[in-house]
Amino acid sequence: MSGSFQVRVEGVQFAAAHCATIGETCEPMHGHSYEVAAEVDGALAENSWVVDFVELKSILRKLCHELDHRFMLQTESRILKIESREGEWEVRTPAGAVYVLPASDVVALPIDNTTAERLAQWLSGRVWQAVGKKAVNNIKAVTVEVWEGPGQRAAHRRERLPVD
Repeated sequence: MSGSFQVRVEGVQFAAAHCATIGETCEPMHGHSYEVAAEVDGALAENSWVVDFVELKSILRKLCHELDHRFMLQTESRILKIESREGEWEVRTPAGAVYVLPASDVVALPIDNTTAERLAQWLSGRVWQAVGKKAVNNIKAVTVEVWEGPGQRAAHRRERLPVD
């Protein structure tokens, strides 16, 4: 039998603050109640499943816990001036706003913007790494969806690269 299977977990939530950049401007700091889903595509392993639902949901919950009730800081921003000092982060916007945040309230993300698209991409990479440690070579792709609110969703699909 050929074909591919999809295993999906959804309904994992976190609340976080951010200030996304748009062009050369920065939104005011605000937050969302995010919802996240993950889907793993692949062939059945010898145990007749692609990946364990419980394990996939656990991975997603751990990642969302890292973000929950934190300020998500895009450390690769090309327009924000960001400085890490002992115990705090200072963020300067192009408009002159200055945020000084306790380091314990910040999760520094190696992304250029805290859009739903970039969050989905970052999360898909982390899910891929975690699933890859547990799975055999049956996994073909991981898709992560991030909702900023009802009707507002971004998704990122990470696929296994072909081996030459």
